Amino acid sequence: MTDTFSLAVLDWFDRHGRKHLPWQQNITPYRVWLSEIMLQQTQVATVIPYFERFTQRFPSVADLAAAPVDDVLHLWTGLGYYARARNLHRCAQQVVNDFGGEFPATVDELVSLPGIGESTAGAIVSIAFGKTATILDGNVKRVLARYHAIDGWPGQSGPLKALWQVAREHTPEARCNHYTQAMMDLGATVCTRTKPACDACPLGDGCIARATGTQLQYPGKKPKKDKPVKETYLLMLRAPSGDLLLQQRPPQGIWGGLWSFPELALDDSVADYCANHHGVAADIEYWDSYRHTFSHYHLDITPVLVQLPEPSAGVMAAGQALWYNVSQPPAVGLAAPVKRLLEQLHELTPLSC
Repeated sequence: MTDTFSLAVLDWFDRHGRKHLPWQQNITPYRVWLSEIMLQQTQVATVIPYFERFTQRFPSVADLAAAPVDDVLHLWTGLGYYARARNLHRCAQQVVNDFGGEFPATVDELVSLPGIGESTAGAIVSIAFGKTATILDGNVKRVLARYHAIDGWPGQSGPLKALWQVAREHTPEARCNHYTQAMMDLGATVCTRTKPACDACPLGDGCIARATGTQLQYPGKKPKKDKPVKETYLLMLRAPSGDLLLQQRPPQGIWGGLWSFPELALDDSVADYCANHHGVAADIEYWDSYRHTFSHYHLDITPVLVQLPEPSAGVMAAGQALWYNVSQPPAVGLAAPVKRLLEQLHELTPLSC
């Protein structure tokens, strides 16, 4: 049965919904899955060029599964939340190994794969396979929380359960693929976070938040906690050629699997580090500190440029470190602050031998 809510949403989609995004063309489970992972906590305009580069480099899930993880992380650089990229690669390999290279067509099977939650699985099932399935991404949560005046932060079990219930009640049997896209579009373009365009909303007449002028109270905000602050040196060890030493971080944790400059605690001596690890006295230049913010803490970074007289000093075991040529950069995944510093270093004139 299709209720008046979904009928209004579908009618709006026919007239105003987005139908020309790259992942809406040549629809396949692979392309839908890739776009849904990229769109998590990321705006459409940001995702489009990444999606196009990914699908050009990895046209199929088999191509993605066969690629080195460094290639995947390199193309992901700048999108943030790098666990998505690592799970993307693992998921592709599991689809190839366990499902013969074909994405499963049920929510239960999809959520068994790395990085796929219930809402993402619902989007794949409805959009790619044309079956009835419910989604509840951030945009949809906002629409439903305002329409039904569901109190509380959706990260808490009570509000989340209530949102899933109404989401399932409104999900239509017919045209579920269009309804899924419409709900995401509605939240992204009309029922926006700070300036909802209520006059353009097809659900305005039944929306409790609009009727009571409380749109910005829904959904409830996450309880605020003061983020701790951590401090670190990033050591930009530069050879006479201008090449810079990068180390690959462990697979888990912040910037997992990405390439970064060596780190040093602020209470340690950079000069002692250089003497102990490189056996030479080095020219040391401290740059201005700046803050990089993660979801759960602030990181105050002090870049330190260290000029090394020997190009091979301090290199770790093969596979754990590399000399990075800023003029001909290798295709590796970089942490965002490292990419920024490399761009700055590229503008500097390398030392001559």
